[in-house]
Amino acid sequence: MTTDIVAEFAPTGTLRVALNHGNRILVGRDSNGRPKGISVDLANALAKDLGVDLTFVEFDRAVDVSNSAEDDVWDVCFLAVDPKRAQTIDFTDPYIRIEGRYLASVACTAETADALVASGDPVGTVEGSAYTLTLSRKPGAEHLVTFPDIHSMLAALDAGEVKAVAGIGAVMEAEAKLREGARTLQPPFMEIRQAMAIVKGRPEAANYLRHFLAELARSGRVGDILEAHGVSRDSAIVPDAA
Repeated sequence: MTTDIVAEFAPTGTLRVALNHGNRILVGRDSNGRPKGISVDLANALAKDLGVDLTFVEFDRAVDVSNSAEDDVWDVCFLAVDPKRAQTIDFTDPYIRIEGRYLASVACTAETADALVASGDPVGTVEGSAYTLTLSRKPGAEHLVTFPDIHSMLAALDAGEVKAVAGIGAVMEAEAKLREGARTLQPPFMEIRQAMAIVKGRPEAANYLRHFLAELARSGRVGDILEAHGVSRDSAIVPDAA
C-alpha cells in the first residue's frame, strides 16, 4: 500500500466513515450510546489495515448518506448497491444479502407480495432507501407513499393511512410481532445487496477497498462479523477468487 492510497482514503488524516442508523441490521448503539454493529466492525478493520485513525459520521437515513456524498463530510460508507447512488459513489462488490419484505396490517387482505401489488393498496416506504429506489422502478410504483423515516412510516401504518409498508425483512418481522394481525408477505420483493463504498474521484482507494472487502469475505472474517451480531453467516456474499 502506498501513501497515495492512504491519502485518498483519508485526506483529512482521519478515516471518516458514514453510518446509516436507518439500517438496524448493520448499525446499533451500545448501552453507552456508542455505535456498534456490522458496519462498525468492518470500518474498524479497514482503519486498522490502513493504519489511520477512525471517526464515525452518523446519519439516520440512507438517503442522507448518499445525498451528502459530494459534501466532503465522509470518506467511506455502507449502503445497498443502486445505480442512482453509483452516480456519486463507487461501490465494492456486495458482502451481505438482506431481504426486502412487505409488512401488511390486519386491514390488508393480500396474502402474498404479488397480490398486494395487484390490489393497488397504498404501500408506505422510506424516502431514498434502497427498497424505495427499487420499488419505484417496478409495477405498483404509483401506489407507493413515501415517508421521511421509518417512524413516520410505521405511524401511518398504525393509523390506517397505508395498508402495508416496505422495509428490511428482519425489521419488518420484528415490527409485525408488535401489531396484532400484522404479518410479512412472501415472497420478498427484492434482495438488498449491501456493499462498502467510497466517494467518487478516488480511483486507487476504490480499487483497494474492493480487494480489501473481497479478501475479508473469502477469509471468513465477514461471516464471523455477521454471526457476532446475530446475523446468519449464510447471508454473507463471498466473491469468486480473482
